[in-house]
Formats: sequence, C-alpha cells, structure tokens
Amino acid sequence: MEARIPTHLEVSGLLRAVEAAGGFATVIAKGERDAGTILVICCENGRNGRAYERMPRPDGTRGWMLARTENPENPLEFGEYLDRRRRQDSDLWIVELDIPDAERFIE
Repeated sequence: MEARIPTHLEVSGLLRAVEAAGGFATVIAKGERDAGTILVICCENGRNGRAYERMPRPDGTRGWMLARTENPENPLEFGEYLDRRRRQDSDLWIVELDIPDAERFIE
C-alpha cells in the first residue's frame, strides 16, 4: 500500500505550484482534511474545463483519470456534474487549476 500525504497538504502544494508558475488556483470545495479525495478541474482562462479524479489501476495504484469534459454548448452540465459529485462524497475536495497545460501539475 502506498503511503499517502494528508489531502490538505497535497492541495496546498498544488495551489502553490500553479501560482508559482504564473497561473491561478483555488479550492472550490473543502473535503476531509487528511483523507479526503480530490477532484481537479484543469482549465485555461476559465474555459474548457476538464475534471480529473484518482481512480484505481489494475496494479493496485491510483492514477488521475479524465472524468468529465466541459461541453461549450452546455456549460451548466459541467457544473451540475461537480455539484452531483460533491453531494455523493462529502469528503471530496474540488480544486481548480487555471493555467495552460494544467494537467502537468497532476501527472
């Protein structure tokens, strides 16, 4: 089993890394401090959101997987997805990274 750092420290590190690279990062929803799950929204200038969540892999590790992409013709659907995920998991953190190539911060 992999050792895991507390969620609040991982989120803090993501925020600092994005801001140090000239981007904007914010916590949209706070979850459980130490063991909460994280949903990361990657976007650029607030558009083209992509939601990533860690999912189990066949080898037993967990990796970031694309869970939802924002449809520019129906942007409300993306927000509804985030609201639904938050209702399903009260421990969930939702973090937005607004910077070009935001996925590099979760790879």
